[in-house]
Amino acid sequence: MDYDIAVIGGGPGGYVAAIRAARLGAKVVLLEKDALGGTCLNRGCIPTKTLIASAGRLRALKNCREFGLKAENIGFDFAAVMARKNSVVSQLRAGTANLVKAGGVEFINAAARLLPDKTIAAKFPDGRDTISAGRIIIAAGSKVFLPPIDGSGLPGVTGSDELLEIDNLPESMTIIGGGVVGMEFAGIFQAFGCQVTVVEMLPNILDRMDKDIIARLSLSLRKQGVKLLTAARVKSIARKTPALSVTVENSQGEQEILCERVLFSAGRVPAADGLGMEEAGVAFDRRGVSVNERLETNVAGIYAVGDVTGRSMLAHAASAAGAIAAENACGQANAMDFDNIPACVFTAPEAAGVGLTEQDARREARDVLVSKFNFAGNGKAAADGETDGFVKLLADGKTHAVLGMHIMGPHAGDIIMEGALAIKNRLTAEQLAHTIHPHPTFSETVMECAHGIFGEPIHQIKIGRK
Repeated sequence: MDYDIAVIGGGPGGYVAAIRAARLGAKVVLLEKDALGGTCLNRGCIPTKTLIASAGRLRALKNCREFGLKAENIGFDFAAVMARKNSVVSQLRAGTANLVKAGGVEFINAAARLLPDKTIAAKFPDGRDTISAGRIIIAAGSKVFLPPIDGSGLPGVTGSDELLEIDNLPESMTIIGGGVVGMEFAGIFQAFGCQVTVVEMLPNILDRMDKDIIARLSLSLRKQGVKLLTAARVKSIARKTPALSVTVENSQGEQEILCERVLFSAGRVPAADGLGMEEAGVAFDRRGVSVNERLETNVAGIYAVGDVTGRSMLAHAASAAGAIAAENACGQANAMDFDNIPACVFTAPEAAGVGLTEQDARREARDVLVSKFNFAGNGKAAADGETDGFVKLLADGKTHAVLGMHIMGPHAGDIIMEGALAIKNRLTAEQLAHTIHPHPTFSETVMECAHGIFGEPIHQIKIGRK
């Protein structure tokens, strides 16, 4: 046996698994066919958040008069914006490489394929064609889903990977898919002056989020100038020089959208094909690789984490799973908690949620109490000029245990951790409310909202308690 553990895929699930296993004393090899960091670092989370940061500063400059400030000739250099994005990605990629090396992991930049008996085929630097490992962790990630639409191969029709490499800002864009990726790109390009239309086949954008968050965020985005077409299907894309013509059908019939660029953002699918799953006997289907709560596949000693399992396609979920799989591959017996994973959307304002949504609670006939607190009643939000949004808390009707938290507003992605901690540790609304929160901070909205479960918030006259 050449290695104790071999990890296939160097994204946030794979490199975390490799480092964790090495720190537990295992001899580890990490194989990645592309760049370290996977989709998240190179083509997803980090580049988009870097662009969102630039877009946010541009919005702040345009609104500076409301803070008593003056700025002349407000504008932007799109090429410089993209260059900064590339610089941040390169910096973090180099940092990841240093972490892997310092962690005692052997990194091999090569495509890997599973063979029987925990053997892996690849082009290794020392000339070998195969290696063997005691345990294997599959962290191959996901790929963009491209729906079969006529005209999808036309120039100007791209996925998110290609969009992140463009040099010039398009004047108009149609985004097919109103999920997290689609809505973040919509916010980015709208901020830079691009006319954005989002076409979503489902009745709502961000359909898995709480219904009140969806409704409020949809309204906010429309006010910003993003056009949302929901319950609509794209029939075809055609070239109508010099524009692209997108034919969309909904309950009102067909309509044509003319735009300079089309973005496919209809989701991602597990990248399980081409890995030799069949030869190794690992069970998988179009939904991904099947794993149990300890992230082990049907083949003993072979684990799978992250997007390739199709369980929760989020970078932080992949990293958590990577660490757990590594621990289990090293002899522990830990379970992955798939029910308490926060989800964030970095629109403006941000949205985030964790745990039970209200529509889930009603569908399951759960006895729940619901409280809402508006950011308009928060001192820090007023001082910062970011009062659009609210915190929503769901608690058990009898015990008041926190079951779900949903936020639309400033720094929602940071504040949502209070909800995740509360659910993980079975805290009650009273425990949240009676924990002293610093003033003035956005976090006080959580404290006030928690008061609404069993009483009245101090800084809100009328509460949304059911």
